[in-house]
Amino acid sequence: MAMVGVPSWVLAWPKVKVEHGSKAAGMPRVSCFSKSTSSETKSLSTSTSSVFDNLFLSLFRNKMVQETGWDSQKPGYEGLIEVAHRLTLAQDNSQTRDAAVRILRSLFPPLLLELYRMLVAPIDGGKFAALMVARVTALSCQWLMGPCSVNSVDLPNGSSLMSGVFVEKCKYLEESKCVGVCINTCKLPTQTFFKDHMGVPLLMEPNFTDYSCQFKFGILPPQQEFDDALKEPCLEICPNAVRRKEMNHSTHAQKCPRA
Repeated sequence: MAMVGVPSWVLAWPKVKVEHGSKAAGMPRVSCFSKSTSSETKSLSTSTSSVFDNLFLSLFRNKMVQETGWDSQKPGYEGLIEVAHRLTLAQDNSQTRDAAVRILRSLFPPLLLELYRMLVAPIDGGKFAALMVARVTALSCQWLMGPCSVNSVDLPNGSSLMSGVFVEKCKYLEESKCVGVCINTCKLPTQTFFKDHMGVPLLMEPNFTDYSCQFKFGILPPQQEFDDALKEPCLEICPNAVRRKEMNHSTHAQKCPRA
């Protein structure tokens, strides 16, 4: 019998993947998706994530610019960090923290914050709200902080709750190179924002050695005079600290003057 020619368009079909050993009536499983489809899906997901990251960055930066009345000539994240530094230099620490809280509040519709504090925060003694904000933080803030994940934290009553967020290496701290910027534009105002405007206690524990940070939603922070993070010396990478050491001919680490 003569061989029948196969049309070229048939040969162009994506190869199917057959997986033997299916539990359904002993029939093999057939997948009609090519490998290129999987890679295209990942590429689309990455592209979508990048679009949202840029959107969040632009929104956050615009709010900071409105508060400071000044903008950097540098684009993207580098420009954001310069605006953050300007925020700390233009006023004292207390004013900087108040300004940072206003920036965080401006990112949300006022009614949403009020309803969350009144209706969601009291549920199950605050545990439900703490669980929710931990997950939202881990999902929506990686553009600012870098890779992070939800983890378990120990509560004061001896139980544990998956209301923590662990930041592997905080991009904001690493790029700002400043303990004061971390404390006054991030840690303290963020703790205040969640407690006062969302009804969720929060303790943030930045590690100034490896730049990681532990968020603990549902846990009250200590009084500022007992918070060790506020007593940290300048980072080794802080350019201002290096200059101070050279001018004073000192090798001793000193408390960050902007913290």
